Amino acid sequence: MGTRANMVKSYRSHSKVARNPKRPFEKERLDAEMKLIGEYGLKNKREVWRFAFALSKIRSAARHLLTLDEKDPHRIFQGAALLRRMTRLGLLGESENKLDYVLGLSINKIMERRLQTKVFKLGLAKSIHHARVLVRQGHIRVGKQIVNCPSFLVRVDSEKHIDFSLTSPMGGGRPGRVKRRRIKAGGEKAEDDE
Repeated sequence: MGTRANMVKSYRSHSKVARNPKRPFEKERLDAEMKLIGEYGLKNKREVWRFAFALSKIRSAARHLLTLDEKDPHRIFQGAALLRRMTRLGLLGESENKLDYVLGLSINKIMERRLQTKVFKLGLAKSIHHARVLVRQGHIRVGKQIVNCPSFLVRVDSEKHIDFSLTSPMGGGRPGRVKRRRIKAGGEKAEDDE
């Protein structure tokens, strides 16, 4: 009879979110990945691979639906759902409502929708790396919710609600630790002068 630890079921899903490249030292791919990391301020190659994997899943779903007959209820229903999701995420425009456009998606299009990129493009941060730090340290909110994940994909309707969080010193909250210390030290010096 097995121990109690072996009998407990685990309901966690452990599916992979990124796929390693088949050829680890292909120069063109390595250069392209480094360009993406530099342009979008990513932490490591796995972040590139994660979005490439997600994109390949989306495109393979579109390819499968395109093999079906146009009148197939499966294709009509799932195709509309896929297009609606891509439009809501801002990966496709309102006019691009065909499955062929899904096949034309690139990794750059997904990278442009990340919160880190949006914060930089909106002018809330001085650089793409500064944008990542602001997001990670909880200075950025989307709507009323503080989001501290730089790879958060921003929906089209949420885009205009990106701003500094209310508790952040940049968004009108109380000053940061260093500024509070300086104010305190400045206050004590002013008292000594009197």
